[in-house]
Amino acid sequence: MRDHPHGQSGTHGSAHPEVWTGRATNRAQWLLSLGGCAFMALGIELAVDSAWTPGSAPLAMSVVGCIAAGLLVLFGTLAFVHVAVKVDKDCLEVRCGHIGLPRRRIPLSEVAGADFAPQVTPRHWGGWGYRWRPQKGTAVVVRRGEGLVLRLWDGHTFTITVDDAESAVRVIRDRLRPAPSGAAR
Repeated sequence: MRDHPHGQSGTHGSAHPEVWTGRATNRAQWLLSLGGCAFMALGIELAVDSAWTPGSAPLAMSVVGCIAAGLLVLFGTLAFVHVAVKVDKDCLEVRCGHIGLPRRRIPLSEVAGADFAPQVTPRHWGGWGYRWRPQKGTAVVVRRGEGLVLRLWDGHTFTITVDDAESAVRVIRDRLRPAPSGAAR
């Protein structure tokens, strides 16, 4: 997605919108969620069509295991079908999936800088989703491609795959600049 102005141009007389929004989507996650549905269906099929006897502990464990694995895969993948990013004058907010969880809100006062990453891949972060790597920081990776890297004042980084990340970087950098002397922010 591109910049979506929601009012006047940005603060300080810049050409940036008051609120910048961006999004990234991974349609392949829908296919993985079908795998979760298949596990759940197998668990239900086992529960309905199997002969339950007093010594059916292995069958019960299979049913529970299939349904639990199906739910984990289904909700784990649907949580990262897309990511929505919003940058306003005070903070950056990241919401994942259809219900907006997990969610992270980072005040711009905690951001030291923002950089454009031309190629972020799930392989660099150990897969899709909300990721943490000791030497790299934290990331929300829903697809391969361009991303936004925030450098935080505490020395950590936060990477997000989002469409038109260069525009997000420009907006964030503009908001990180100190206001001209004598002007209130």
